[in-house]
Amino acid sequence: MLYHAFEMQKSWLAGASALATAGAQVMQHPANPLGYFGGSPAFASALEVFAHAAAPRGKPRFDLYDTVVDGETVRVTEAVEARKPFGQLKHFKHKGTKDAPKLLIVAPMSGHYATLLRGTVERMLPGHDVWITDWRDARNVPLEDGHFDLDDYIDYIIGWLEHIGPGAHMLAVCQPSVPSYAAAAIMAAAKHECRPRTLTMMGGPIDTRKAPTAVNQHATTRPYAWFQENVIATVPAYYPGAGRRVYPGFLQLAGFMSMNLGNHMTSHWEMFKHLVDGDDESADKTKEFYDEYRAVCDMTAEFYLQTVDAVFQRHLLPKGELLHRGKPVDLNAIEDIALLAIEGERDDISGIGQTKAALTLAKSLPAAKKKYLMAKGVGHYGIFNGRKWREEIAPVVEAWIRGNGG
Repeated sequence: MLYHAFEMQKSWLAGASALATAGAQVMQHPANPLGYFGGSPAFASALEVFAHAAAPRGKPRFDLYDTVVDGETVRVTEAVEARKPFGQLKHFKHKGTKDAPKLLIVAPMSGHYATLLRGTVERMLPGHDVWITDWRDARNVPLEDGHFDLDDYIDYIIGWLEHIGPGAHMLAVCQPSVPSYAAAAIMAAAKHECRPRTLTMMGGPIDTRKAPTAVNQHATTRPYAWFQENVIATVPAYYPGAGRRVYPGFLQLAGFMSMNLGNHMTSHWEMFKHLVDGDDESADKTKEFYDEYRAVCDMTAEFYLQTVDAVFQRHLLPKGELLHRGKPVDLNAIEDIALLAIEGERDDISGIGQTKAALTLAKSLPAAKKKYLMAKGVGHYGIFNGRKWREEIAPVVEAWIRGNGG
């Protein structure tokens, strides 16, 4: 019922958005004399803001067609190198990748598409051979393709590192810090030739007992059964994944929007004022952000519930109790994978100390192979996107890769 109610609302809003767009275009048309008088510009701008907020959104594209290598603009080709039921491995090829360090960026499976990391990929392209995990919307995966949980997530990472080959580096943004860290430990224990040379974890929930945020408190103040009963839905019959139990992306988005509702309202008010003033460039920047932010996808119920239980409620990884396929994940096995932990001073999703905990847990790793960066004045999304990511954080990541076999 929850999913059907959302679909009905989405259909209604799609129609309302189309009408609002048409109304705004009529009001703003140069041939319409009424558009120049009274409150017409403000009314047209209000319609445009509503139309944008209510419009349905599909999976965004990376749209990364070129980059600059040693002062030369070179073409970038996006290719899918490996496919699995719940995700694919994308590779961004360009002329400068032949001798560049191989970098696997592990995107979050947390309700948004991998394109949320477009700015991350774009910044790392000039000096690296970049690959990224591109997760599928669970509602589009047929039931016959099986299930997907935290164990599968770890297996996917290991399999894709094997595909890339020896000598790769890995960068995990937010949620995948846990499975990426576990995958690195498993490969280290097996002395796997394709284990990453470095693992950079950014704003990740390694130990959520440190400085718990509203997200952490939401997961710990309710019993496991509450999540099973209240946030899991069944995919409707008109999607390829009909019958699959999922945590819908629209619920994830609603939760994040409600956490910072005031900021989101302010952003839309500023967008409205920019449109009234004719500052389309500033308004478009806000639109671009929300085009990505509101594009959401579903997670399998088993992955979501296992993450709530293992990561946020029982803290199995930092307690040394996480199992993968029934076998313990031994973080002490990491002896030569250089670890970089990055946190944002203003991160309201992963609190300060949660990612840094990874450095303490790797007891067999020499201190020279560990590094910590506190990004001043940066929130969660600013860690991997925006000016401070490009100018202050990315250079540290690049130097860490170069200094450890890159």
